[in-house]
Amino acid sequence: MTTLVMLGDSSVRAIMGYRQLPAEHLPNVDFPTLLVSASVPGATPDTMASAVAQPLERQFSTIAGLDSMTSSSSQGPPRSRCNLA
Repeated sequence: MTTLVMLGDSSVRAIMGYRQLPAEHLPNVDFPTLLVSASVPGATPDTMASAVAQPLERQFSTIAGLDSMTSSSSQGPPRSRCNLA
């Protein structure tokens, strides 16, 4: 009987304590992001897209926990942004 009373008391205290814990409904969370920029002097945008950006994208796609990836290849170095979960 004493064991049941102690178990019930500790359960009630645990529930009351849990309800008093501070928690935000929308906490400020920063997700890890990887930004990569690569350059090859003298290369055209087409060459940069096919010889640099696409191989990088293939390698990035193997990263565990990759949530999304965006890439851009225009005048200048290609840029890739990987968001991790």
